[in-house]
Amino acid sequence: MPAKSQAQQKAAGAALAAKRGDMPKSKLKGASRSMAESMSEEELDKMASTPRKGKPQHAGKG
Repeated sequence: MPAKSQAQQKAAGAALAAKRGDMPKSKLKGASRSMAESMSEEELDKMASTPRKGKPQHAGKG
């Protein structure tokens, strides 16, 4: 599933780094923490590797 916004992509990247052991899970907050707990490494990799060009900073509601 590709990221819908730059913020979502950044959160997925942080969660992926924690899942791989590159950063401690205790440093995660909010969305990145829940992503790390609920998504597989493969899902996080797909979301984090989405191109940023043309993505809004934050996804709109709705």
